[in-house]
Amino acid sequence: MAVDIVSTPVSALLSYESGSRMTLRQLLRNKAATVGLISLLVIVALATFAPWLIPYDPVAISLSEKLLPPSLAHPLGTDHFGRDVLARMAYGARVSLTVGLSTVLFAAVFGVPIGLLSGYIGGRLDNLLMRLMDAFLTFPPLLLGVAIVGLLGADLTTVTLALGIVQIPVLARVVRSSTLSVREETYITATRAIGASVWRLVFQHILRNILSPLVVQVTIVFSAAVVAEASLSFLGLGVQPPTPSWGRDLAEARRFMVDAPWMFMAPTGFIIVSVMAINFMGDGLRDALDPRSWVRRAKDSKGKTDASADC
Repeated sequence: MAVDIVSTPVSALLSYESGSRMTLRQLLRNKAATVGLISLLVIVALATFAPWLIPYDPVAISLSEKLLPPSLAHPLGTDHFGRDVLARMAYGARVSLTVGLSTVLFAAVFGVPIGLLSGYIGGRLDNLLMRLMDAFLTFPPLLLGVAIVGLLGADLTTVTLALGIVQIPVLARVVRSSTLSVREETYITATRAIGASVWRLVFQHILRNILSPLVVQVTIVFSAAVVAEASLSFLGLGVQPPTPSWGRDLAEARRFMVDAPWMFMAPTGFIIVSVMAINFMGDGLRDALDPRSWVRRAKDSKGKTDASADC
């Protein structure tokens, strides 16, 4: 059932907090989002402070310590070259998170303006831009990424560029559909009537009111980029040795799944936890950025206060 924002008492809304503080409070009320946030922060901290937290070089070979099971000295064991698996995972997180963040930024820089202009202006420009986006969407994302990496060479920059190009049409489509639904709202019509510029309408009013679906899609793109980077590295098309990578370590672990299962479980676990943490945060941010949920909580808070007063 839709929430009637207009009829909600202003005092109830103002008394419940406002702005970014309310968004953070709403996010932390979501248990899954909180777990995702903590998990992601742990991975980021492990990647950032790896040189101080882990006393091993992720690329140093020590054949005398190869295939050691998990222990106090090596919490996740060692691989077939005697390299510490935890160190490999920590430094591999740098690659995966860097590629994910860079992919999101690259796709957003191009995809969001395309979607906004296409949805707001419409007409021939809309048809032209959307047919161009459809042309990219006809190719399977991973196959298109493999083709771009194959043409430009396998390195971190090329992988990021390939994944960003693949995700531009996805973001553009989501932004366009949200813009089409928002541009006919009463406040947009009123803002247009008082002579507001197209720039102000699109970027100050429309963009701010489509943040909820946009944030969700951005988190999906982020997690998809992490998985895609691991997939390309698994195929030998991602970052090249000796740079640590979850996907490459996963590929190398296939030969030792019986003798050293920890080699396979470590990158698999890191990929799963990272993707789930990002998606949980996306769901939580979607609710936290939705003004209707603020109003709903304000009404619930007011209702509980009134009930207590009656008692």
